[in-house]
Amino acid sequence: MITSSQNEHIKNLIRLRERRTRDKSSTFLIEGYRELSRAKDFVIEILYFASEHFLGDNERELIDEIAGRGAEIVRLSESLFSKVSYRDRPDGLIAIAQQEHSTLSDLPEKETPFFLLGEAIEKPGNLGTMLRSADAVGVDGVIVCDPRTDIFNPNVVRASVGTLFTQPVVQATTKETLQFLRERGIAIVATTPQADLLYTDVDFTQPVAIAAGTEQLGLSEEYLRNADIKVRIPMCGVADSLNVASATTLILYEVLRQRSLSR
Repeated sequence: MITSSQNEHIKNLIRLRERRTRDKSSTFLIEGYRELSRAKDFVIEILYFASEHFLGDNERELIDEIAGRGAEIVRLSESLFSKVSYRDRPDGLIAIAQQEHSTLSDLPEKETPFFLLGEAIEKPGNLGTMLRSADAVGVDGVIVCDPRTDIFNPNVVRASVGTLFTQPVVQATTKETLQFLRERGIAIVATTPQADLLYTDVDFTQPVAIAAGTEQLGLSEEYLRNADIKVRIPMCGVADSLNVASATTLILYEVLRQRSLSR
């Protein structure tokens, strides 16, 4: 059991909160039972645990499963685990995993593809929530364009509840993304308060990529200029737009609704 905060394991866990450390080592943190149980295709290098924080009865089974995949297992004291945890109520599991990067060519080819495109999303919590919604509606992949937040940020992992690992997630430039969508004949649906068309009045049974932009400014002019369809969400109050994650979720579920009816 590790009990000292000066131990190199603890120092490394804390350093991995910083993007430059993650980028240099090509590793990142995964905390939580649900998140780790969904990261089956990722290589876990070290799994740390503190049984005093366990919330259920399945943690030890997961530890054994991850150990069987070759991970080193290290026990931490209760207080040290609280120190390295990102959560108010930790559940006693945190791991160092190897980063894996997919490209646009790795995205599946389907007859009527359905993608989510997030441009320059800044807040890890918003990106994680968008990933969670994308997983819920069954998108064929998520394209993170010109990212301003690292997809391996611990807060992205936490907000996504591990759905970062359950679907194809690609980071790409705007130029690469536009070319990819054009080559595959996928309509770009831009979300913007300035659109005339309501999101419920669009045919989402066609191949589509739902594009959402930055929290403050929305989609860039390049995406608005290249969009095949522009849609808005009706707003009846003082605010002219919703939080990007909330707006994205509404539109994703409209795609799911229409496609479910057309089957």
